[in-house]
Amino acid sequence: MRRSAVRRPGWDRTSSGRSVPKTLIASVAVAGLLLAACGSDDEPTTSGGGTETPASETVKVGVLQSLSGTMSISEVAVKDAALLAIKEINAAGGVMGKTIEPIVEDGESKPEVFAQKIDKLLNTDNVSVVFGGWTSSSRKAMKPVVEGADGLLFYPVQYEGLEVSPNIFYTGATTNQQIIPGLDYLKQAGLTKIFLVGSDYVFPRTANKEIKAYAADPANGIEILGEEYLQLGDTNVQGIVQKVLDANPQAVFNTLNGDTNVAFFKELKAKGNTPEKIQTVSVSIAEEETAGVGIDNLVGHLVAWNYYQTTNNPKNTAFVAAYKAEFGADRHTDDPIEAGYNSVYIWKAAVEKAQSFDVAKVTAAAGGLVLDTPEGTLTVHPTNHHVFKTARIGKVNSAGLIDEVWNSGSPIAPDPCLDTYTWAAGLATGEARAECDAAK
Repeated sequence: MRRSAVRRPGWDRTSSGRSVPKTLIASVAVAGLLLAACGSDDEPTTSGGGTETPASETVKVGVLQSLSGTMSISEVAVKDAALLAIKEINAAGGVMGKTIEPIVEDGESKPEVFAQKIDKLLNTDNVSVVFGGWTSSSRKAMKPVVEGADGLLFYPVQYEGLEVSPNIFYTGATTNQQIIPGLDYLKQAGLTKIFLVGSDYVFPRTANKEIKAYAADPANGIEILGEEYLQLGDTNVQGIVQKVLDANPQAVFNTLNGDTNVAFFKELKAKGNTPEKIQTVSVSIAEEETAGVGIDNLVGHLVAWNYYQTTNNPKNTAFVAAYKAEFGADRHTDDPIEAGYNSVYIWKAAVEKAQSFDVAKVTAAAGGLVLDTPEGTLTVHPTNHHVFKTARIGKVNSAGLIDEVWNSGSPIAPDPCLDTYTWAAGLATGEARAECDAAK
């Protein structure tokens, strides 16, 4: 798959000071010379009769999620969603006449493995695009690799913002589409005394820095009573639960991920807590996780997302039916699953608009795309590689599904560096500031 050597307008990776391994630079350069000599293999070719036909019958794509380790509780289903979209697209004729050939890799819940696997996918398997990642640590590990290879990654999970890569599309929510609406909801409900609990890595640390900036604005009236972290996958939660109970907040804003959530909510309930005593708002627990965490431990607790299996529109009804038909009637859809599914269709639409698999052309074509998706009408931002999202607050019910209790009314424009919030001034610095400025 050919990758264009032409820089996108407004982007200059060298200005950030990022170093790329010399071996990678050399391999990319040699590949470019060979492709220039042999001609592009990703553009439609014209036969003697004047009809365009694909240069080859298949196009390879990467699917990279944690199929093992602590994050497999969430990521296996996102892999399944991408494969469902690929199967549907192939059944409908593929992309520009090509059948999509997925190459599935296991990130093993380890950032360094994600970096190794995306390097393999891009530089050995020569995939046109990679769909994958969950934790921000995994995304941060993949980012220099995909940028150095001038590849393309679709990242399907909500995250902390403060990033805009020219080689990544972010199809989950950024901060102003999930975390800030969650805080606004708590404020409106009068739950203003909050305890912060999170896993100890990039997303929770950065998200809580943003939450504390929000709380520092007197106009928001939020008081942070405590802030505690556990290593990703740590199930020794007794101490942190006791600290929460001793602080007696009105709500816990929860950024724990993976298996730790199972232990945390089980212990919280065992200590006699109910949502009426201390409510929680989680941003990494969705329908796929409720059974694993324990439905009885979660009933009545809140979550903040942009899609639920119960989201009411015809496109979602069809999506849920197709997902269950493919993977089992007992399986659930959720926000990252839906975003992973959407990612494949966004890429397909961009390829067909560009009439090319070339990364620069596909990237340029993606801006402004509008798709009908299970969450509703989805618009790709013209410049910052994020998507417009309707914020939705939900409550876990006794079936393990999530009932929407509030939504933003219309899709929220993505603001990854929180430039439209005065209280967030100074949060985006260094590389984050440069990336957001370049994407304007």
